[in-house]
This record gives sequence, C-alpha cells and structure tokens, in this order.
Amino acid sequence: MNDITNLSIPERLPAIEKETKDSGFSMASDYRTGSLLRTLVTTKRKGRILELGTGTGLSTCWLLDGMDEESRLTTVDNDSHFVEIAKRWLSQDSRVEFYVQDGSEFLRSQKGTKYDLIFADTWPGKYWDLDLALDLLGTGGVYVIDDMLPQENWPEDHLPKVAGLIEDLESRRGFQVTKMNWSTGIIIVTRA
Repeated sequence: MNDITNLSIPERLPAIEKETKDSGFSMASDYRTGSLLRTLVTTKRKGRILELGTGTGLSTCWLLDGMDEESRLTTVDNDSHFVEIAKRWLSQDSRVEFYVQDGSEFLRSQKGTKYDLIFADTWPGKYWDLDLALDLLGTGGVYVIDDMLPQENWPEDHLPKVAGLIEDLESRRGFQVTKMNWSTGIIIVTRA
C-alpha cells in the first residue's frame, strides 16, 4: 500500500499550490494530512467546521472537498496576504466564511458556539488558548492537529512545546486521544 498515490486531489488544489509556492508560504500541510481531513469532515454531515490557520487555503480546499452541501466551514488567519490567495480560489464556495483576525480573539468571540470538527494549524487553539478551542468542540466532535513530528522550519526551542502539548492533551478527562506517527505527525482528539 502506498499512502500518497491515487489521492484524488481537489480540483482547485494545483492552482492554489502554484500561487502558494510563488508567495513564499512555507508551512503548507501535506497531501496525506489533506486527505485525512477530507475523510474526517465527510463524517460530519451538516457539520460546523472550524479551521484555525487558513494560510493560503490548501487545507481549506481539502476540507471543502469532503464537506456536504449543508456543512459550513469557518476559517481564520491573521495574515491577510496569504488569506487573499485562499479567497481568490475558494470564496465562490458559499459554504466557507473567511476571517482575517487574531486567532485568540476569534476563539474568545465564539464562546458558546459548538463545532463538529476543528483543525488547529496555527498557534492559537493549539499551543496557546487550547482550552478555548476545546471548549468549542461539541460532543463527538473531532479536534485535529498536525506537525507533531520534527519539521525543518521549527525553531530550536519548539520541541519542548510539542512535548508539552502532547502531555496536556493526554492528561485531559472527557477526551480520547490518538497519536499518529504518520504524515507530519497527526493527533486526533474526540470529545466523549
């Protein structure tokens, strides 16, 4: 079995990838992560989906590819330059709403809202304000993070932050945690 062949990539993905490369954005999720996100979001019929860290829209594209017509995706990033790339290719899809905003501010503004799937691909909601993100996860909801295995672009002091995050997630009551030594290192958390 080869996990990177026959992935049936989303139609708009190659154009977004080209513009991403041209923009200098270097923190894109890989195809295996995208494929997993698409598979997971497909289980959330009429789902409310939250993406923390839009970037240029690569993961956004995979999420939209798996969503049904009644699902809604909210995606948040603080870098308007990169979000404009995502908007250029994906804003015609009425299921997605883009926010150019600080992730922590956004999380605080969502108190009481529940999401069925959260992909946290940025610092807010992952390395800080984790409680805020997990409080937004509905019962049976899925929280996904990637880049848990060492990456070339990590600062030297990042490894202890990853270890601390994993320890925090594993210690929480009311959640099931699965760590996957696959792709860039994935952790899937579900609220029981």
